Amino acid sequence: MKGVLVRDGRVVLMHNERDEWELPGGRIEPGETPEQTVAREITEESGLPVDVEEILDAWVYHIAVAAKDVFIVTYGCTTTSSVAPVLSHEHSRIGEFLEDEVSELPMPEGYKRSIATWFDRLRARQAAQ
Repeated sequence: MKGVLVRDGRVVLMHNERDEWELPGGRIEPGETPEQTVAREITEESGLPVDVEEILDAWVYHIAVAAKDVFIVTYGCTTTSSVAPVLSHEHSRIGEFLEDEVSELPMPEGYKRSIATWFDRLRARQAAQ
């Protein structure tokens, strides 16, 4: 379970041990819903409280260096917090990126697709208001 958290026009991303940027998230724990997992993981990895809004995408990601496949589900998330995100022990860096910066980042294409989808849906929401 991964979350696309956009705040102030920037998406929150984590830098991992494979030298890639990724969405915050992790494995579901017994008794949790997928949405609870996403909220817990984003808070653990960034210190930011979030609201999990909706499913964006799902796909199987092959991690070549680990020789395994992982089923990824991404959710669009929001937060009202204005504090800076805090790096957890799970990643080497944390960053906030503008939408047009994402395409150049080393990151799985599925994550880029989910980020683009969430930016589009957020724009549509604003236009409808």
